[in-house]
Amino acid sequence: MDKDSPSKTALTAAQKAARRAKNAANRAKRAAKASGAAAPPPDAPKKDAAKKRTDVTRLGKKSPSTFANREKTANAGKNSKAASGKPAKIVLKRADSDINNKSRQIPFNILIVAQAGRLEKEALLFAESLRSNAPGWQGRLIVAVPREDAAWGRHQTQLSPPVRLALEARGAEILPFTAHHFGAAYPYGNKIEALSLLPPNENFIFFDTDTLITGPLDQIALDFNRPSASMRREGTWPEPPLYGPGYGDIWKSLYDRFGLDYASSLDLAQPDEHWERYLYFNAGWFFGADPAIFGQRFLDWALAIRDEPGDALASQSLHPWLDQIALPLVIHSLGGGRPGPALAGMDGDITCHWRNLPLLYAREGDAAVDAMERAANSPDIKPLLEAWEPAARLIYQENGRKSLRAAIDRDHLPLRERALRQDIKRAGWWLV
Repeated sequence: MDKDSPSKTALTAAQKAARRAKNAANRAKRAAKASGAAAPPPDAPKKDAAKKRTDVTRLGKKSPSTFANREKTANAGKNSKAASGKPAKIVLKRADSDINNKSRQIPFNILIVAQAGRLEKEALLFAESLRSNAPGWQGRLIVAVPREDAAWGRHQTQLSPPVRLALEARGAEILPFTAHHFGAAYPYGNKIEALSLLPPNENFIFFDTDTLITGPLDQIALDFNRPSASMRREGTWPEPPLYGPGYGDIWKSLYDRFGLDYASSLDLAQPDEHWERYLYFNAGWFFGADPAIFGQRFLDWALAIRDEPGDALASQSLHPWLDQIALPLVIHSLGGGRPGPALAGMDGDITCHWRNLPLLYAREGDAAVDAMERAANSPDIKPLLEAWEPAARLIYQENGRKSLRAAIDRDHLPLRERALRQDIKRAGWWLV
């Protein structure tokens, strides 16, 4: 017997009246459904309450405050239903979305590399923009500084005391490392060797210092188990010779060398022998789940390519592209690939790889320029940058906005950065 069915005993007059009322309500509901009306069923609150219990069970154990907030949101939705006529489950759905957003805010560490000169100034701007524009981010900001020995012997690398104090005031941890393999001969190798400073088995993002954080970095849905890197790049490598090998043969030789599946790395939406068909990144940012594994593989493979390029790379220049040659191989080997739509904020509304101040003013959006100028005008940072000519002339004398920015048609920028650099030089503002 269905538990909602009446018993077979005689019905009282009141029970008959109740049945007639229920039947009338059911007929009205069917008529409303047939006519397209969207009246909520009488038992909607019960269903919403059941859904809420199911959601709590499905989500598993959370902190009491999380679920207290959820109950508070749900009850507010129920209380407002009578006035708005909207089902409470709409409010519950919004609460689910809030929990999912919080679950995406996975802790991660940030690594940048700085040393005496331009990089320490860029590191200041990075740290200030991170503190100001991503206040919800919780993690370690590690500033790696190469020691003045081994591959950086006879070079001044240490941060100046005022810069060190300003970085530490923004929560940065300044840690030294020894560059054994690259150093002054290949400064881009700093990012490879500095990964050894990061704690193993902890999510990380590396950023070049010439980057601004312009939005809530902690709210990007980063899947650290699927490493990725910046796609803000041009077809700078390889440069196939006229009679071969071509793009495909060059890249395939590297995948074969390290035992990787070459075919699965290809973007088949791009034509054969077009550079975008092949996995290639800008190394301005990249991330992963374990810097120990990532960093060791990055180092081993970069050294192998440098020391024994192989026949397919015999005609290719490895400087300054070595890090960008090895990076896609490492990312692919760890189950990663091209960043998806969820990472659109990187090199978008959340980060800006500005490269140098003339390029920032020439091509970046107003939000990035505003973020740069706010960071540069911080009371303890401005005195440290005023003697730096690019900042003095472009930021503090306002020539970046008034002269350089006005001289460049940002609606019709050249396709290649090299051409834009020439435009800036002709305008007289190439200051680096």
